[in-house]
Amino acid sequence: MKKVFNSQDSKMHSFIVEKKDVAQFETGVVHPVCSTFTLAREIEWSTRLFVLDMLEKEEEGIGTQLSIVHHSPAFVGEEIIIKANYGEIDDEEIICSFEASVDDRLVATGFTGQRILPKAVINTIFEKIKKKTD
Repeated sequence: MKKVFNSQDSKMHSFIVEKKDVAQFETGVVHPVCSTFTLAREIEWSTRLFVLDMLEKEEEGIGTQLSIVHHSPAFVGEEIIIKANYGEIDDEEIICSFEASVDDRLVATGFTGQRILPKAVINTIFEKIKKKTD
């Protein structure tokens, strides 16, 4: 793992909330606002931007944790800007915090964890678990 970031280095990522991103299940639309699922996916991407810069050729990142605290909704057509903040490395796990906002309105805060491991180790873990479930 390349250790190229300092505490509180940041990366920005944004996306426009589309109709397909609203909170909905098989029974229909729950709320016409950005879903937690969509927000989680975009948050994961924003903090993965650090991982991509840190990976060695034989490594990959794997998510370990995600915490989202909602503060306000984001509506279809609004741009959510996610500021990801690099925190620390703890046992090869990269901990990042984030703030998601629409203009000056805070939408969500929280943190993510992603561990960087050799691809071979990840594949071995997956194979062992898959064998237990077969």
